[in-house]
Amino acid sequence: MLALHGWGRSHADFDTALADLVQSRADIGAVALDLPGFGASPAPPAAGGAAAYADLIEPVLDDCAARMVVVGHSFGGRIAVELAVRRPERVASLVLCGVPLLRRADRPATKPALRYRLARGLHRRGLLGEAAMERMRQRFGSADYRNASGVMRDVLVAAVNETYETQLDAISQPVELLWGRNDDEVPPEVAERAARMLAVARLTVLDGADHFVPTEAPAALSAAINRRCESLA
Repeated sequence: MLALHGWGRSHADFDTALADLVQSRADIGAVALDLPGFGASPAPPAAGGAAAYADLIEPVLDDCAARMVVVGHSFGGRIAVELAVRRPERVASLVLCGVPLLRRADRPATKPALRYRLARGLHRRGLLGEAAMERMRQRFGSADYRNASGVMRDVLVAAVNETYETQLDAISQPVELLWGRNDDEVPPEVAERAARMLAVARLTVLDGADHFVPTEAPAALSAAINRRCESLA
């Protein structure tokens, strides 16, 4: 199986879950990557969303088993759904945790604050300096946006504006959706709507967990992966 971590994280998020899995199943090979721009991996050569990251990760599939389980947490899950659509002969099933597959029902798409949009327009016309524009980005941007820079900031902007209705409709493989009940970033209602769009889906909502299921509920994640691996036997 192949594990893809979330934004600002690294392969280490899966250490406990995968260690438990490998100890109990000697027949399972598992690898967790540092996605480009995180951990030990350099940033991608150009900005892009999930599809661009799938371009970079897809060659890894050919170095792995003929059929595999792909696990994706948050940002990594965006990439996982792209891979599942592209390579159904390789990606036998998915395990997804806290992935922003659809827009939140309680947060419809909104425009940035008027003051920020005005500043951005002035900056594009050369009427507002870069230092002043960066102060506006720091004031109005999310924590992830403020902490990112260069190409990684552009990657984030591309990714956060994506939704995956088309991919969900196209995925025929079984999908495990493992969600924290207290996930404030991607609440369980997103997973519930996604499950209805998938051909074969199992949703498990975990009490006491929030967005970071791989580190907060590694045993539950290991069990979900094991269920999907058993289906490959």
